[in-house]
Amino acid sequence: MLVDAGISCRETETRMKRLGLSMNKVKAIFISHEHSDHIRGVTVLAKKHRLPVYITPLTYQRGGLFLDEGLVMPFLAHQPVVIGTLHITAFPKLHDAAHPHSFIIACGDIKVGVFTDIGSVCENLIAHFKQCHAAFLETNYDEELLENGRYPYHLKLRIRGGNGHLSNRQALDVFINHRAPYLTHLLLSHLSQDNNNPTLVHNLFQTHANGVKIVVASRFEETPVYHIGEPDADIATTEAGQLQFNLL
Repeated sequence: MLVDAGISCRETETRMKRLGLSMNKVKAIFISHEHSDHIRGVTVLAKKHRLPVYITPLTYQRGGLFLDEGLVMPFLAHQPVVIGTLHITAFPKLHDAAHPHSFIIACGDIKVGVFTDIGSVCENLIAHFKQCHAAFLETNYDEELLENGRYPYHLKLRIRGGNGHLSNRQALDVFINHRAPYLTHLLLSHLSQDNNNPTLVHNLFQTHANGVKIVVASRFEETPVYHIGEPDADIATTEAGQLQFNLL
């Protein structure tokens, strides 16, 4: 399944192909919120590949989307959606969108979290991050780079004002203080092109990694595919479980 579709259908297909993955493997798209960098490709992807789109009614309305009625699937927070052997659970987050959510994807006992576009750390985020074997965690901006950067003051306030994005420092605090002992992979995501630096972010988190694989996701290309789960488990087993994931 895909979480969000912020790049075009063609670019999504190209990146999947480079990874040796077929779009036939994708069974659903889940939309976190209506900002354009999260929904830009969803209409064409859903129509071309006949993919159901799980989205809240308010997000659908505010996003100005026009999808085939049969492909629109509403979801509710804290109520798992079952896609094959995957259980996807949404929970509310703080962000300046109509009805924003983050997601936990589970296969058996293995859980991967997708936590981006978060204005501030809340109890929901902490509780779900603690469950993860792997996670995408937003590190949007370095506080000093944002403060001294070219953005107008009102935009700086929007980013750091509690309903915008997580800073490197905020995300690091979540990682250090709330990670599970079984967390193996952390993908640092949604970096600002103007107000952050991939090397700075990687070095900051690597100092505290303690065996966790730290990956800084690029804005311009897909990450490798990572396998999470018991070493001897088959993909999608119902006992221990195993998940494959990457960032397109």
